[in-house]
Amino acid sequence: MSDRSKIEERFNELRGEEVVYAIHRQDRTFLPTRKHCPLCPTRPDGRAGGRAGADTEIPVPAFEIAVFDNRFPAFQAPRGAAEVVVYTDDHDASFGTLAPERAEALMWVWRHRYEELGARADVQYVFIFENRGVEVGVTLHHPHGQIYGYPFVPPVPTLELAADARLGGCAPCSLLAGELEDGRRVLHQNEAVVAYVPRAARWPYEAHVTMREHRASLLECDPQELRMLAGALQALVRGYDALFDRPFPYVMAIHQAPTTTRAAGDPPALAAGAAAAGGHLHVEFYPPLRTAEKLKYPAGSEQGAGTFISDVLPEESAAELREAIVRGT
Repeated sequence: MSDRSKIEERFNELRGEEVVYAIHRQDRTFLPTRKHCPLCPTRPDGRAGGRAGADTEIPVPAFEIAVFDNRFPAFQAPRGAAEVVVYTDDHDASFGTLAPERAEALMWVWRHRYEELGARADVQYVFIFENRGVEVGVTLHHPHGQIYGYPFVPPVPTLELAADARLGGCAPCSLLAGELEDGRRVLHQNEAVVAYVPRAARWPYEAHVTMREHRASLLECDPQELRMLAGALQALVRGYDALFDRPFPYVMAIHQAPTTTRAAGDPPALAAGAAAAGGHLHVEFYPPLRTAEKLKYPAGSEQGAGTFISDVLPEESAAELREAIVRGT
């Protein structure tokens, strides 16, 4: 009988990528009722999500942002890490409805976890993400994200590094310059950040939020840049919700430099190592909706051949999203 607590990696030769088996995750909590939400504060009287006489994952009556080890990890020491980041103690909130100060504080939390996890010898890539909505496989409704410390550099950031080499410099810098020159797909911008639908978007309402200046990671951002990043992310998420007048499902993925080159425990060296490894801080959103009621499924061509076929032109979805962002403000 297999050990259900064991995490195993196997290399897929045909695709040239690691596959991770964490079979204990089959037993993780699945869409509990509000009363039994494990991410709510612990409230002994059982009010507003607390379970009378039982602790949740967060054993305090109230909190702002909480970070803890995932009880059902996909990675764990000595081969990586898996953490949960709970944005708020309000079960009915969302990333878009957070107070601006709370969203800004979340940027600093992300920054701290990138720094601390990235300094570990068993972590080569720190991936911060949020899954929102049952359409993308969410198992807990309470607003939260996750952080994986991969013991290897995954395929997507590896492809981004290959794009740098192919273009002879930073690929996100080059792509951003092209989007700003074209202008048709730009959604929202401020002094530090630009949000746009990429020219070759795979998902109908895919969007990228990119730092104007080359910043390898959150560690290189100054306080004003972090504040403006938070503001741009919230503007986009509120626009998503306004687009079809419903909570909009998405995957939010923070792309940063790998942490493979560093002096462990030394923040300046980590930042320098990240820059040397390549990378440009940007956040990608993959929303599965193509209309208010229809999903874009990765099916035969997407999964079998690796080629997305989209039903919506990026210029058209960008125009819709721009208007929705204005309505969402």
